[in-house]
Amino acid sequence: MTHEVRVELGDRSYDIIIGPDAPGRLVDVLGARRRVVIVTQTAIEPHASPLRVALDDAEIEHDIVTIDDGEDAKSLTTVDRLCRSFAQRGVLRGDAVVALGGGVVGDTAGFAAAVYHRGIAVVQAPTTLLAMVDSAIGGKTAVNLPEGKNLVGAFHQPIAVIADTTALATLPDRELRSGLGEVVKYALMGDEVLLDVCTRQSAALLARDSSVLDVVISRSAAIKAGYVSADEHERTGLRAHLNYGHTLAHAIETVGDHALTHGEAVAVGLVFAGALGAALERISPADAERHRELVAGLGLPVEVPPGARREDLVAVMRRDKKAVGGLTFVLRGANGLERADDPPPLALEAAFAAVGVRD
Repeated sequence: MTHEVRVELGDRSYDIIIGPDAPGRLVDVLGARRRVVIVTQTAIEPHASPLRVALDDAEIEHDIVTIDDGEDAKSLTTVDRLCRSFAQRGVLRGDAVVALGGGVVGDTAGFAAAVYHRGIAVVQAPTTLLAMVDSAIGGKTAVNLPEGKNLVGAFHQPIAVIADTTALATLPDRELRSGLGEVVKYALMGDEVLLDVCTRQSAALLARDSSVLDVVISRSAAIKAGYVSADEHERTGLRAHLNYGHTLAHAIETVGDHALTHGEAVAVGLVFAGALGAALERISPADAERHRELVAGLGLPVEVPPGARREDLVAVMRRDKKAVGGLTFVLRGANGLERADDPPPLALEAAFAAVGVRD
């Protein structure tokens, strides 16, 4: 059984296919393409089996290329290696890449597909909760520089997202919680269904209850799809709302050399964003405290790791892709989510203190 969510982009619209039977749909979405390279990581490679069976049955030529684990693999060096491997395998413009893995694989393989032959088709096949609810959807592909996260990239929409939920059964607990960092983000953006799940059904969620996970993935994917359909290239500012909590999160990842996972960093960023919103009197102190309670209730961190200095975090935040010459945040307020530029020092001080940064 599968659920489908549509990303509406005119003649480039595509489906997010969610469920244990999703891999069986791969051949349908490939259409007439006859050569596929599956990009994955060694630990994830066993999840390629149902995809390879489908390709074998359809007599579609395919091969597997692996990249290294961790954020260090999200680099131009890896993109160079992937593109060369595509060329060595005779991949042409009419062929396709399948990105099988979490955010590192999806971002890196997606970017390689975006630039190889000036763009070839990519199917995102997420294997982590975080990728299923967020990073695999919407066509944002990128790699990191030493100066910051995701600073080199391209918008390159997939032709489909195939989310095989059976992959979540073997996902480490920490990675499951990391995905919940993005789910909490959607809840705090104003989705009452996800807010109810995160508050009333957190135990079932952490226990991997399939019915609860199905709701979380489908609902989150639908929210992300709606923003992507309305503002594909972030030209109106609407899609930037999906970066709620991410300004500090990306800085934490860069300064801390990715000691926290992306979802963990987002969780801390949400606490920071709530505190900053309260300090600016955009939301109430009680609402800010709810940010902290939701994050903590799912076993996610609420403070920056020890040793991170405010000045280092601020320096990285000034290089954030949303920045317009200073510090730029997405914050909640009376009119919903809005961009907020250069908050006053006392408000920043209160927000940093809320996440354990006082120097």
